[in-house]
Amino acid sequence: MILKRAVLLFLVLVSVILNATVSTAFDVSAVRGPHIRDLYMVIYRDPDSQILALQKGELDVLGDVTRPSDIERLSSNQDVNLSISRGFHLFFMGFNLRKGPWNDKTLRQAASMAIPSIQIVRDIFSGYSEPVNTYLPPVSPYHETDVTTWEHDPRGARVLLEEEGWRWSPDGRLIPPGEESPLKGVKILSPTAQVAPTTAEISSRIANALKEIGIPVSVEPLDFSTMIRRLDLHDFDLFVMAWSLTRDPDSLFAFFHSSMDVTGGYNIQGLHDPLLDEVLEELRWAPDRQTAEGAARKAQQMLSEISPWIPVYSRYMVAAVRKGWDGVISTQATSADNIWTLLNMRSSDGSERPVFWCLSDEPRSLNPLSTGSAYDWQVLGLIYDGMIAVDPETLDDIPWLATKWEVETVSGEDGDHTRLTFHLRDRVKWHDGSPFTSKDVGKTLEFLRDNEIPRYFDNVRDILKVETPDDLTVIVTMKNVSFWHLHNIGGSPVFPAHLLEGVDEWETWQPAAEPHPSVKGLTSLVGTGPFVFREYRQGEYVHFVSNEDFWLIGGD
Repeated sequence: MILKRAVLLFLVLVSVILNATVSTAFDVSAVRGPHIRDLYMVIYRDPDSQILALQKGELDVLGDVTRPSDIERLSSNQDVNLSISRGFHLFFMGFNLRKGPWNDKTLRQAASMAIPSIQIVRDIFSGYSEPVNTYLPPVSPYHETDVTTWEHDPRGARVLLEEEGWRWSPDGRLIPPGEESPLKGVKILSPTAQVAPTTAEISSRIANALKEIGIPVSVEPLDFSTMIRRLDLHDFDLFVMAWSLTRDPDSLFAFFHSSMDVTGGYNIQGLHDPLLDEVLEELRWAPDRQTAEGAARKAQQMLSEISPWIPVYSRYMVAAVRKGWDGVISTQATSADNIWTLLNMRSSDGSERPVFWCLSDEPRSLNPLSTGSAYDWQVLGLIYDGMIAVDPETLDDIPWLATKWEVETVSGEDGDHTRLTFHLRDRVKWHDGSPFTSKDVGKTLEFLRDNEIPRYFDNVRDILKVETPDDLTVIVTMKNVSFWHLHNIGGSPVFPAHLLEGVDEWETWQPAAEPHPSVKGLTSLVGTGPFVFREYRQGEYVHFVSNEDFWLIGGD
């Protein structure tokens, strides 16, 4: 019922509340950009400052508008167009399962029952989000509804704990079974209210809800980069996080398979469950969609019982664009703050003026090998490309650095293998003028695999060999068969081989701060993407210029 109500509410929001919404049907093959020359990603960390800058014309594009008051305020602004989509977004609270008391499943389930997700969504988002109790967002084609749910029931949570031997001290704190001392105070790691006010408010509400059943919790607000570092080092009790997921459900493997519990890995909570691992392996190496759907369904059912997270809500994605720009693109799957808008937008009056795009926090490091920060990848995603891309309307695969590909299952002495053959686009150049060839793809894939880089580990771990028979052909043979190998290999960013060869310590590489070894005026942050990095002024902006040699401008 929650999902059905959310679908109806979404349709009402699109058709009624956001009467200024832009929704553009377009032919992706007709996009020929970028048309703008200068792009400034301007850093506004405070939401009030973001809205004011947009209204004053100091920002052209503001994505990730979350506060209902801001959405309603902007929807009546005659100078602004809004777009809304049901994004692949999931907000949750996670536990550190590596230590007590969070390695107790009963406590985690009781905590789930204590948190009033529906009330939180109603109070904070006024209907612009939907409560969830599963591990994939409702928009996902793999979303499973037949799972164990932990409805809000604080009294039931206490009963569940008591049945398993938990007691309460005179001051109301929980005492674990077989112990005499109550739980010590614990903290929820959360971004600061200045950067993420709604997240800070949710963290406070979660802490209060957990206190009601005897868990002594407080919130520890942190700068986002500091928080990520603490999580990477597993130095936490509880944390809140939002993920922007992809169309594929194999993210469940990355988040919950025991092999992904490494420093900087996505299994932040440290879940190790052999039975779940088996199901996740079936999902990860599914030979076809039918097998993948069955494994995704079973994994979600098991995760709901194990409760390594408490899913809270999935947010609708709302973006605002000032009028005066043509070519803005939004679909049911993506709001207007997307790469396609940047490729397609142009000034309505024909003038050559810069675009000012909001960046809600500082980039963490601009190291494409190590960073997992969404703010870093808002920048890096304009610089680096993969061999395939995703159609924003249909979510189908489309050619990018590769013009076409073949996927085969081949037999070897040790069993069957997926073999991917990519035919690369000719005359693509790196930002420094060097030609893009199969050598770059081969070096990238082998570098990521051989260094076991956590961000890409799941994508490249099964590469058996990479062959480059000529400059425009890459053949990747995998150790096994999987439905997802095409997306994992083809969707990974490609880095320039001539710069990767000089990277000795990938963890500490700072390409944005290193001058290019041979081209004056460039840094080592060099890609094939539509925009060239020029400058990052901390606390102010990141400046790009358009890549005049970008292959899409001429069109193939």
